[in-house]
Amino acid sequence: MTALDLTPAPGAVSPIRMVLSQASYELRATLRNGEQLLLTLIIPVVLLALFGGTSLLDLGPGSRVDFLTPGILALAVMSTAFTGQAIGTGFERRYGVLKRLGATPLSRSGLIIGKTLAVLAVEALQAVVICAVALAMGWRPDGDPLSVLALILLGTAAFSGFGLLMAGTLRAEATLAAANLVYVLLLAVGGVVFPLERFPSGVASALELLPISALAEGLRQVLQDGAAFPGGPLLVLAVWAVAGLALAARFFRWE
Repeated sequence: MTALDLTPAPGAVSPIRMVLSQASYELRATLRNGEQLLLTLIIPVVLLALFGGTSLLDLGPGSRVDFLTPGILALAVMSTAFTGQAIGTGFERRYGVLKRLGATPLSRSGLIIGKTLAVLAVEALQAVVICAVALAMGWRPDGDPLSVLALILLGTAAFSGFGLLMAGTLRAEATLAAANLVYVLLLAVGGVVFPLERFPSGVASALELLPISALAEGLRQVLQDGAAFPGGPLLVLAVWAVAGLALAARFFRWE
């Protein structure tokens, strides 16, 4: 019989394992939080069903659900990656959770990546539910799935960066108020349910540079018009993503 080797073999956990462990924790915490699910899943579905199934809003010619679904998908990305993450992380920072994480080998960038991976998992669930509701309402998407994936990934990176920047620099109460205010404002002026063409031309041109507008318009170009890799929206999202993640990594405070 071969003798068991019980010699201790100490060693550091790999950064990948640390990031995956953090992502798993973040995902479980989100799915257990009813308020987070209300924000990230129920509200977008209600908006799609309400405005897609009624004539409360004049959305112009064409199918209402074809116009709304890409915007609602963009809203779902923002609600998860920005609003929900900013609020959740802000209160983790207030209650000392992040201070304890700061005492571990997990780096700031590792925390950001772990949270972003959890966000992507929640977004996958959101996309399944929203698309199922839209298809039941008569939505018939057209376009390249890789273009949709590229837009969502860049949008997630952009919103995650600024959500974490807000949570890591402001007090929890200020983050709660600011994140909800930004959510409402971008819902109103980001081309989610109101076409940007209804705004004056100068205002519309400025609004097109917002990340929510770029994501919603890019998804419409792909899913409604069949475009492949819309350059303008992808460029806008890439700029926001680089800026947001760089600022979050630089200024995020654990306490």
